[in-house]
Amino acid sequence: MKIALIIENSQAAKNALVHEALVAVAEPLGHEVFNYGMYSAEDSASLTYVMNGLLAGILLNSKAADFVVTGCGTGMGSMLACNAMPGVFCGLVIDPTDAFLFSQINDGNAISMPYSKGFGWAAELNLQDCYRKIFENEGGAGYPKERAHFMAANRSKLKDMKAASCRDMVSVLKGVDQDLLKAAIAGEHFADFFYPNCQDDDIAAYLRGL
Repeated sequence: MKIALIIENSQAAKNALVHEALVAVAEPLGHEVFNYGMYSAEDSASLTYVMNGLLAGILLNSKAADFVVTGCGTGMGSMLACNAMPGVFCGLVIDPTDAFLFSQINDGNAISMPYSKGFGWAAELNLQDCYRKIFENEGGAGYPKERAHFMAANRSKLKDMKAASCRDMVSVLKGVDQDLLKAAIAGEHFADFFYPNCQDDDIAAYLRGL
């Protein structure tokens, strides 16, 4: 699985800590982590939580990433921005129980975490425990197990409802503020990570043309 990490400006100073925790869990399980930044508070390319959502939509809809880990001060803003995108199903994860239940019941493709609120002593251990609950188990297995069939049916209906209520990603890219879009993909390593992994020629062509 290709996992993308995205952190916005207010929490950029924590990038190294979050990235280290994610890599420590994901890579031994055979996953690959791509750190899209921000890498520090001094980065010239600054991401807001709105841009987090837009970037998550680009990465997931193009299949440049299979899963997005993002967040902001409370995790709320990034979650809302992600869920505004077609094909993105993002849960707010604060503790390992959230992570396990989101994985088993909702089987989404993104999580948003609070990197300020409640981010205290040994926060990196909580991060690792959350990531472990997401990535060490097969998603969508159901909890409790006897309700797995009903949960799968609800996920299917939610995907259909989202598809009916959202435009395709290229239309989204054309319709959003173009300066906002340019800023969202201005990260130092965006081109290095995105274009070699992108599987949607239309999305790649539009972004290259900006």
